[in-house]
Amino acid sequence: MNNFEKRAYGFVVVKAINSNYNADFSGQPRTLPDGTVYATDKALKFTVRHFIKNEYPDKKVFFYKRFNENQNPYTLAEAYESFFNTELKKNTKQDIIKNLLSAIDVRFFGATFAPKGEGSKDKNISIHGPVQINHGINIWKEGNIYSEQIISPFRDPSQKKNSDNEEKSQSTLGRQSRLQEGHYLHHFSINPKNLEDIVKMGGGETQNLSEDDIKILKDALRKGATYYDSSAKAGTENEILFYVELKKDSKVVLPVFTDMVKMEIDNEGIRIFDLEKIKEELEKYKDDIEKCEIYYNRLKTKVENLPESCQEFDINDTNEPGR
Repeated sequence: MNNFEKRAYGFVVVKAINSNYNADFSGQPRTLPDGTVYATDKALKFTVRHFIKNEYPDKKVFFYKRFNENQNPYTLAEAYESFFNTELKKNTKQDIIKNLLSAIDVRFFGATFAPKGEGSKDKNISIHGPVQINHGINIWKEGNIYSEQIISPFRDPSQKKNSDNEEKSQSTLGRQSRLQEGHYLHHFSINPKNLEDIVKMGGGETQNLSEDDIKILKDALRKGATYYDSSAKAGTENEILFYVELKKDSKVVLPVFTDMVKMEIDNEGIRIFDLEKIKEELEKYKDDIEKCEIYYNRLKTKVENLPESCQEFDINDTNEPGR
């Protein structure tokens, strides 16, 4: 298996129409102090893990909620022992590193492994992930959030009886919140060197980030949000994946793309993304760029000022180009 040894940069746009891509603990779409709607990096990482777990069942995904026989979530130590079929207290740090890096999501995003309980002493490990994802900022100028009441077909048993000691006749009322329209832009970077030291600590038997891993990552980044369908996330879908891969020996560090993409909507409802600033930036380093790719749906989306060397693909294309 060929190791992936180049650095890469890019961004993912997740569209939410009358949807709630990433809610806070009150059920509202998350907002910054100035009212800008945003999503955490964890929201996008979850869609990647969920997609890989279901579409690539031969790949291990460790950081994913699992339950014991009582339908309660595992502790970290319990999850480790169940998933890797081992006893934590009998594992050395090398064993733990080897096991963790056999999971593709750990090779992507790293891990903070700090289990508690019997057998966990001196087992703490921190893995700096090669794939770093920024919070997604809504780049659409409007961020209209609305709430609506919903009703359950069941009565709330905690409701007090009335003065005649009769049961309440009303069903349970609830509330759900949605964002009218949002286009969340997550910047990401990939630096496989982040794993070098931990691989050495694992005795050289651990797995590095591979070319096949990157192929799977790109597949998940352009399909995962659309694939994950729930009541709150109906209307959430992947809109764009932009990917720039540098040559192996390049020393260039590209800037964060979050503030470099402009968006508007034309009279026919087509979403237009202007990449002029990114085009200007990449032109400075064109000799350092191995490849540039963009994935989007041309029926719904228009991209302007695309870098000249950038190849265009449909976001749902089943064929993986350039590998």
